[in-house]
Amino acid sequence: MSRVLFVTHPEVNVDPAVLRVHGVNLSLGCEWRPEDYASGQSPLCQALNQLVATGVVVVVSAGNLGARTTGGNFVNTSAVLGSITEPAHAEDCIAVGSTHRDAPYSFGVTWTSGKGPTLDGRMKPDVVAPGEWITSAATGEVQSQAGLGPWEDDDSPMSEKYPRYAEKSGTSMAAPHVSGVIAAFLSARPEFIGRPRQVKQLLMDNATDLGRERYAQGAGLVDLMRMLSNV
Repeated sequence: MSRVLFVTHPEVNVDPAVLRVHGVNLSLGCEWRPEDYASGQSPLCQALNQLVATGVVVVVSAGNLGARTTGGNFVNTSAVLGSITEPAHAEDCIAVGSTHRDAPYSFGVTWTSGKGPTLDGRMKPDVVAPGEWITSAATGEVQSQAGLGPWEDDDSPMSEKYPRYAEKSGTSMAAPHVSGVIAAFLSARPEFIGRPRQVKQLLMDNATDLGRERYAQGAGLVDLMRMLSNV
């Protein structure tokens, strides 16, 4: 849905010793053909792994293909394992699944959230975060789906002075939560800037187990305060 950089400077990482971009959020997913590229080995996945190797934290939404509904004379919905989308199955990225916004312990992982393992047998997603009915800025297609017309159709003289918001659900809304957690962590503990693998491990080690299947919840629900308390 969105492609957001959390940055401290508009320049690129021209010098590995002076990182300008500390993390990238990729709330997106695309098709890939496993007969052409093994899971996590596509050019896009390789590029993300290389980006992590330069010191950048890469957060990717796990996709929303984690359930299948049958049709015909009855409807039955079942979980779909191995439904992590490209490029969330990249080895070094942080793949994020979705949970209920207010009651993750009761409702657990969102039924549509992409589930592991990867097609080559690796554990994904890595963590989960709130992704159901998340209020965010509404523009373009999101604005239209929410029934909000363009500003020029609003006769209110104050309409252009106020941003518009809408609720959306999915792992595209969960991934930015994790990016925000990491941005806050790096702000408080700047010594971890440029150490994305350690940041990922800390994120997973300090996640809260929701008591769900590992292939659905990953290490669990992200917890910033626990991360800060344990380093």
